[in-house]
Parts: sequence; structure tokens; C-alpha cells
Amino acid sequence: QVQLVESGGGLVQAGGSLRLSCAASGRTFSRLVMAWFRQTPGKEREFVARIRWSGTTTYYADSVKGRFTISRDNAKNTVDLQMNSLKPEDTAVYYCAARLADFGPYNYWGQGTQVTVSS
Repeated sequence: QVQLVESGGGLVQAGGSLRLSCAASGRTFSRLVMAWFRQTPGKEREFVARIRWSGTTTYYADSVKGRFTISRDNAKNTVDLQMNSLKPEDTAVYYCAARLADFGPYNYWGQGTQVTVSS
């Protein structure tokens, strides 16, 4: 079992930055594929970014590419999402997720943290 706890959300003006962090516990974190998703009311959960266990392979949604950076620290069991040049359309609840396999559904989810970008 894996427990995920997000932190770092809040209110920021358009053009600003926020850094989200996800702390994991319960299993060998270094072997997990970690990802961030986001969701706004009435819409499906949307993929944002993911990082493989080695930390050398990352993948981003087109909507955040060049503005967001995902990183991980396997010694601290954390994965971060640095969000720069934020836009009002980035407003959402952001979720940390984990899976054991390179492909397939994410098995574990955090409770989410709210990010609000004002125009």
C-alpha cells in the first residue's frame, strides 16, 4: 500500500509560480512511477506530468509543457511539481498519483490540493 499526501497549493496571480509537493510512504518509493493530475468541477481528471522511477524520463501534457517541471527525490520519498507562468486555466485540484508498472492505471492517489490562479 502507498499513501500520498500533497501540499503547496494556494492562490496566486496569473504569471506567478507555485511548487506542489507530494510525500509518499508505505512502499518502495524509488520503484514507483509518479504523476500529477488535475481536475476542475464538471470535467474529467486530466493528466499533467509523470516521472519514471529513475527520474531521468519525464512526460508532460501539451498544455503545461515548458511551464511546469516534475522532479523527484527518492531519498526523501517526494515528488514535486514546479509551476511557472501560471494561467487562470491552470486553476484546479491537483492530485499526486503512483503506479508500480511503467504502463497502465495509477493505483494510488492523494487527496488533492487546490490551486487557484487569478487573472
